[in-house]
Amino acid sequence: MAGGITETGEPYSPFVGLVYMFNLIVGTGALTMPKAFAAAGWVVSVPLITFLAFMSFMTTTFVIEAMAAANAQLRWKRREQEEINDSDSCSDYSDDEVVIRGRSEPVETRPILSVQRAANIDHFDIVERVEMGQMASMFFNKVGVNMFYICLIVYLYGDLAIYAAAVPVSLMEVACGNHSCSAGSVKYNDTESCWGPVRRKDAYRVFLVTFTLLLGPFTFFNAQKTKYLQILTSLMRWIAFTMMIILALIRIGKGHSEGHPSVAQISGVPNLFGVCVYSFMCQHSLPSLVTPISNKQRMSALVMADYILILCFYSLLSLTAIFCFDSSLLRDMYTLNFTDNCDVLSIPVLRYFLGLFPVFTISTNFPIIAVTLRNNWKTLFHRDGGTYPWVVDRIVFPLITLVPPIIVAFCTHDLESLVGITGAYAGTGIQYIIPAFLVYFSRRHLEPVLGRDAVNKHRSPFHHTFWVWFVILWATFCLMFVTANIVLTDAKN
Repeated sequence: MAGGITETGEPYSPFVGLVYMFNLIVGTGALTMPKAFAAAGWVVSVPLITFLAFMSFMTTTFVIEAMAAANAQLRWKRREQEEINDSDSCSDYSDDEVVIRGRSEPVETRPILSVQRAANIDHFDIVERVEMGQMASMFFNKVGVNMFYICLIVYLYGDLAIYAAAVPVSLMEVACGNHSCSAGSVKYNDTESCWGPVRRKDAYRVFLVTFTLLLGPFTFFNAQKTKYLQILTSLMRWIAFTMMIILALIRIGKGHSEGHPSVAQISGVPNLFGVCVYSFMCQHSLPSLVTPISNKQRMSALVMADYILILCFYSLLSLTAIFCFDSSLLRDMYTLNFTDNCDVLSIPVLRYFLGLFPVFTISTNFPIIAVTLRNNWKTLFHRDGGTYPWVVDRIVFPLITLVPPIIVAFCTHDLESLVGITGAYAGTGIQYIIPAFLVYFSRRHLEPVLGRDAVNKHRSPFHHTFWVWFVILWATFCLMFVTANIVLTDAKN
């Protein structure tokens, strides 16, 4: 995530790219969205999630434009270096040759258009995978690069804390919940008994320690997803989400629903904002998703189709949830509403499957995120030409990666708040502020080289500078609004 240029991987079709993007975006955040919907009210929630989907789509096109600009920059510098190397051995040019050779001006001030015409190539082709960290290094100054990595690290910490809490919560609910079909939807207290004298929160902490001991060691090594693991987790995700939507619709259709959601509650808006930002997050992984797509001629239309599909999916999942279940009984992890309510799902195997679904999918992602965070810490403190001592490299960095999110998960398993805070703060930086500045500075950086007549074929549909500043102002307003709400809520309590 923080690296530079890497291999693009095996090419795939635009349709496959659409599926990959859908699978990346639809994850843990979607499971916390129904409760956030109920807290904000459905009349407020639907327009807000629609607007946030639009904003996320806009910044996604910003990142794609910046990727194309980064490819143009790298390609131009490489070709310019070749021209300089050849200048000593070739000094005769024909009258119609317009390639500039042997000049002493800096590379950044030389027009690229002449080389474009001579070579008959498009410098904006996205053929090399340039990660966001590399783009930040190309277009930001040193302070901007450090701010980028700090924002990314904070977001990854939030991700790990959410994962570290979600798995033990699911295990606790399955182990301590009532699966005899005699209780229906019951909201348990953490101080209630799980196994005799062992309380539910004690069981949660036991599962958290077990989770840490089993998956924590991967932070000290390298871990990679396999193709078959991705296929398996994606298949489980589709089955679980489709099952929950269908079961809720069946219950509503039979007239057995218990949901009477509120129309609007402003107090629930800040948390819904954070949940939605987190649930639409994909900007940090776009280089890995977009670069291997074989045909990128209609990238904006492809991304728009994906966002419309995801918006419909989120709205359907959340609306069926709040009208099917009593809002006061909706769980932080929506799958848990199906584990002990036989009026909704009477087949024990399927109830356990939904209850354990987050365990399987999240556990496979935790080592990947942990290793990514560890590597970003190393990059942030990277010293040119130097290496870290063995103890710092193999012990200190893994520990500062693993310990903070485990401590947070040990103190709280309020997933709705964890997702909301992560999305509202670090998520706002990654989804709004960083893409806006990337596209803004990439345009300013390349204009002296490309000239005003050069057009980036992957240019965002929102190419006017107004949209860049609109995103930044919107992000600033959201941060102020969320912070003010938290302060006022704490003051009341």
